[in-house]
Amino acid sequence: MPADTPAAVLFDMDGTLVDSEKLWDRSLVDTLTWLGGGPLTDEARRETVGGNLEFSIGVLLREAGVSSTPARVEETAEHLLARTEELFLLGLPWRPGAQELLASIHDAGVPMALVTNTGRRLTDLALRTIGTRWFAATVCGDEVEHGKPAPDVYLRAAALLGVPAQECVAVEDSPTGAAAADAAGTVVLVVPCEVPVPDGPRRARRDTLAGLDVGGLATLFTDVRTRAASHAR
Repeated sequence: MPADTPAAVLFDMDGTLVDSEKLWDRSLVDTLTWLGGGPLTDEARRETVGGNLEFSIGVLLREAGVSSTPARVEETAEHLLARTEELFLLGLPWRPGAQELLASIHDAGVPMALVTNTGRRLTDLALRTIGTRWFAATVCGDEVEHGKPAPDVYLRAAALLGVPAQECVAVEDSPTGAAAADAAGTVVLVVPCEVPVPDGPRRARRDTLAGLDVGGLATLFTDVRTRAASHAR
């Protein structure tokens, strides 16, 4: 393994480790119908990818033509969460290569954190599929002041692990998540799932995690940092 191994690897959850975005789609559509609206447009769906619960509810209320009162937001959130819980309890499909990469990093002794815009309520359900044993820390969107695309979740995860964010690799699938990791100063491995993600100076890209191990991740980390340093000169 290259000497320039990341201090930690910070994983997004939805669309990165597990293919939960498709289940989230079903919950959004069901909730929009419950609100009296629909269908959910492709543009509105793309807006919600990588976003937090509050933002997604705002999109649903807008699409349904319903006023965003505190009471309406609260009952819509409960409906959306309850429907998503039902789907999560059926089990979450893994993204290709995700389990194998987690095992490779774990066996190498590199610490990992789960860093998600999803709230703690749903994250703990998802962890029944993913497993808590991989992660030295988990940070959810409802546990920081600002969710992604702000860097708060990544900065908190790095702090909990006791490492500088700039020495970490974040693995992300969405523009929102990649922007958050960028803002925190991490190297970002982009593995798109539902929507395209633009390139960036501290970003690498793969179509899939399949075939990637901790050695490959370390090489990627070194290559991105070398490229970024040369561009900064």
